[in-house]
Amino acid sequence: MFVETTTKCNLACQMCVKQTPGCGIAEGTMPPETFNALVPAFTNLEALILNGIGEPLLNPYLENFIRIARSQMPAESWIGFQTNGLLMTDLRAVSLIEAGADRICVSVDANSPEMFEALREGGTVADVSSALTALNHAKNVCKRPEVALGIEYVLMSSNLRELPATLSWAAEHGVTFAIVTHALPYQEQYTCNSAYSQCTREALDFFKKYSEIASSLGFSMTDYLPVRWKFAKNDAEQRLADFFEGMKAEAAKQDIIIDFKKMFQADMNQLEDLNEVFEEAGDVAKRYGISIKLPKVCLSEQRRCDFVEDGGIFIAQDGTVSPCYFLWHNYNCFSSGWNQKVKQLVFGNINRDDILSVWNSSEYLKFRKQVIGYDFPKCICCSLAPCDYVLAEPFEQDCHISDVPCGACLWCMGIFQCLQ
Repeated sequence: MFVETTTKCNLACQMCVKQTPGCGIAEGTMPPETFNALVPAFTNLEALILNGIGEPLLNPYLENFIRIARSQMPAESWIGFQTNGLLMTDLRAVSLIEAGADRICVSVDANSPEMFEALREGGTVADVSSALTALNHAKNVCKRPEVALGIEYVLMSSNLRELPATLSWAAEHGVTFAIVTHALPYQEQYTCNSAYSQCTREALDFFKKYSEIASSLGFSMTDYLPVRWKFAKNDAEQRLADFFEGMKAEAAKQDIIIDFKKMFQADMNQLEDLNEVFEEAGDVAKRYGISIKLPKVCLSEQRRCDFVEDGGIFIAQDGTVSPCYFLWHNYNCFSSGWNQKVKQLVFGNINRDDILSVWNSSEYLKFRKQVIGYDFPKCICCSLAPCDYVLAEPFEQDCHISDVPCGACLWCMGIFQCLQ
């Protein structure tokens, strides 16, 4: 269960949805009576993650929420949250760990002061260092060595090369796990800073294979661009066009979706850099005994919604119930290369609806069943996107005649990750 304790924050990070012009996410903090409405669900809960858009430490009831949940949850379950660390004093660290927090993840996107401060306006590397020092001290004071400390690293092309060094720095500060996720660009100006490829690995490999075949025949794949729309083609141009038609037919036969515009724009050098950095990061993590969770370097052809498959549920600070991070709030993003207006999907509100009744409602059960059927399009791979189906307000159905608004979600394609 993901519970958003607040949407308020004390930083102005450039990669955050709250910094998007016209962001309509209301600021608020979850009161005790709203949190108490979740108690009936705690008995069988495996994990409680007290995270949302804002900074959890800004909620003055956070420790009490943890105590309530710990008193009701199974002994083998865990409670955690992610923080920017600015408010993590020695006293606060002790009170959180005494209350029953099991996993605390601190956001750090670089270990060099200049890069850190450019990405997380208002914060410093020294703040994170101080927070981790306080938490390690609190583990000793509370005699809870099992409490896991971690970092989350939001990956962009600008801070890509700092990942291995940041992991080494984190290990020296007692960190035992690391979550690396690509940045979700909420503004068009930040799409150029995305480090992931907007093509699938299968499509890239397929395109590379046919590029090599084309080269052996004496032409380049890019030769096709100036002639593809020509009505009258000479013999050489017609052979090239026929080659492409054959390639498209083979891709369709293998059920590989190729957006040729994105394929021609793919930065293969950046993908090689990403693979190289991930390999180095894996070596550093292994050396220091850090459990690391790395995202895909390009889209996964085989989709898996961890939120639905693993039984996740999301409660916003105002009590609304949603199924995942992707559909938790109303916002705009450019994860697929075009302006996508995401609408919050709500199944109830715990201030008026019983949480177990919401979870077991026919509407929510139908949604979960449809999601794990994965019968919805891969909009980011489609050359026709964004189409009228995607842009319709309100969303009614996609080109598969499905009313599940998940076609443009990149969480299920291995790009974005979170504490869970």
